[in-house]
Amino acid sequence: MHGPALSGWLLMLLCGITSAYCVLRARSGTAGERRAAHADAVMGFGMAAMAVPAALLTLPDWMWAVYTVAFGGAAVRALVGARRSGHHLHHLVGSLAMVYMAVAMAPGAGQGGHAAHAAAGAAGGVPVLTGVLLAYYALYVLRSAGRLIPVDTAAGGSDGRGGGAPGGPGIAWGARPELAMACRLTMGLAMFAMLLTL
Repeated sequence: MHGPALSGWLLMLLCGITSAYCVLRARSGTAGERRAAHADAVMGFGMAAMAVPAALLTLPDWMWAVYTVAFGGAAVRALVGARRSGHHLHHLVGSLAMVYMAVAMAPGAGQGGHAAHAAAGAAGGVPVLTGVLLAYYALYVLRSAGRLIPVDTAAGGSDGRGGGAPGGPGIAWGARPELAMACRLTMGLAMFAMLLTL
């Protein structure tokens, strides 16, 4: 029991910190970047709440219905926004995955909902659908990690951002695209880990 509880704590902490940074990101940038940061923050906070170890808090039965409705609404919003940006398609998949996990972990869907999830023993879910989502998130994580690898752009080793050292005066922390990508990579890994428990 200690191992799964520890993984729940780590997932909760990781998603919570990542989401807090997404809230900071939402304070700057274009309107589209702010919308994406808000969507990332909602997804991360939802994942953090879902990962709360059962030893700390046993969620009431109705909470799974709240998750389903909330992330169903997020999926509709992402579907509407998908015409503007490819990142909305990722939010659509993520929101639908959250709905799927909430339904699969609800009491009566498997072996006891949140407690089973926290113990990495939830028996809910459709294996084929879980496998498709795991494959999607594995590819997403690999692609995101590849985009974080620095590339020499010109003689002199400048990366083209003109900001000097990280956190320097050239660019704000909230506007650093590599940090936004690192947040998305982190949440992709957390989603992959949560899907493994189904």
